[in-house]
Amino acid sequence: MKFILGKKLGMTQVFGEDGRVFPVTLIEAGPCVITQVKNTEADGYNAVQVGFEELKESKVKKPQAGKPFRFLSEFRVEDVEKYKKGEKIDVSQFEKGDKLKISGVSKGKGFQGAVKRHGFAGQDRTHGTKHEERGTGSIGSAYPQRVFKGKKMPGRMGSDRVTVKNLKVIDVEPDKNLIAVKGALPGGKDNLLEIKVL
Repeated sequence: MKFILGKKLGMTQVFGEDGRVFPVTLIEAGPCVITQVKNTEADGYNAVQVGFEELKESKVKKPQAGKPFRFLSEFRVEDVEKYKKGEKIDVSQFEKGDKLKISGVSKGKGFQGAVKRHGFAGQDRTHGTKHEERGTGSIGSAYPQRVFKGKKMPGRMGSDRVTVKNLKVIDVEPDKNLIAVKGALPGGKDNLLEIKVL
């Protein structure tokens, strides 16, 4: 299984062989270091813990001693014997045409109304409507006289974990630790991404 941690750098465009333009996201992926190998006997499940972006000695706090990385993440694997603590993982394991599954945290949009958050149509701007064009509308019922749990209402939007599947690798540059992936990815610039091959 191929996996790595990376940072979203931004988007650009690439021309294909047939002359069509593809939207591409650039990712600075790795190098990552395996910080821990977990197995069924000791931990109850098989996984590999990976560290990304090593911290300077002055920035390492006591709880981080032994794992001085800005980001730590786990990847579930079936065969843990292939991995050893201290091994490095880089982008050279990926190839053009690989299909990826990438997870990250989407952009936070703060507190939003029901029209933006849930795609409500809003109300008419005529026929007696006054200051209610983007209102939620009726939220109750005749019986029972309460608002049901899970009702779509205004609230905090964004900052959710999002996974995008079937993303195609367009290009890999191992000397610069770069992967170019077709399509858009969650989050803004410098957002942490978990990358796996399907």
